[in-house]
Amino acid sequence: MLVWRAGPGWRMISSAVLGGGIGARAWVLNAQVRPGYSRMDPDRHLAELARSQGLTGPGVGLMTAAQVDGVTWAEEGGVSATVTTGIGLPVWAADPNPALREAGEGAGSAYRPGTINILAVVPAPVADGGLVNLLATATEAKVQGLLEAGYSCSGTPSDAVCVAVREPLPGENPDPFGGPRSIWGSRLARAVRDAVRQGALDDRARRAQGEPAVHAGPTASCAVRDVRRLGPARLLEPSGRASAELRGVAVGPDEVEDRRDVGVREFVPYDPAVLRSGDGATDA
Repeated sequence: MLVWRAGPGWRMISSAVLGGGIGARAWVLNAQVRPGYSRMDPDRHLAELARSQGLTGPGVGLMTAAQVDGVTWAEEGGVSATVTTGIGLPVWAADPNPALREAGEGAGSAYRPGTINILAVVPAPVADGGLVNLLATATEAKVQGLLEAGYSCSGTPSDAVCVAVREPLPGENPDPFGGPRSIWGSRLARAVRDAVRQGALDDRARRAQGEPAVHAGPTASCAVRDVRRLGPARLLEPSGRASAELRGVAVGPDEVEDRRDVGVREFVPYDPAVLRSGDGATDA
């Protein structure tokens, strides 16, 4: 599981099952669950995971069967994109026969976890209309990244997006724009495109190697039930400093049997030095 403890001063828009919509949010988590996940209350499950990490107040919870330790990251002009990519069921949004496509996709292969989860962070205040536009821009950039990676699809049926912007200071006017030719929208688009493209290439390489090993259950090194420990791997912050090492996280007793391992990694998806930098440069 990936965890960003954003803290106060952030507004987010998200299509996530937990914390979706627009409003102040203090954290984001992206939880990996086993393929075939069947709980009908994912919002409650994510809330439980958040509490297990000491996350309080409103936040955003994303979920995926893709490997979150394969996270990709890209930055452009202070805007960052953090992406987990699983393309087990590539589809076009306007597929003329989605039921038939799903039935025939990947026949003979049991390993088809999917979902592309995107977290994009803009270090500036943006008005609600512009924030909605940033979400649309991120989605457009995702499709571009997939096409550049050689996929003929617009995504998977379960993709989710979260875009975070700063809350304005008193007297500060938020940027009203978020389209692909706006200052922040163009930077966000390039960051998302790059992170998705790399994630798609990495996912294809993983699938070519076959299904990953699955722990039968918790091991003696696990601190709590149903835990994965990913070892000493680290995620670098934009500054190049390594973030906190991975730690175990409870995922719920009903997820113990025959599930892929899930771990937790804390990270900072932006460079604090660029916050409120007053950067008003016009992008080409």
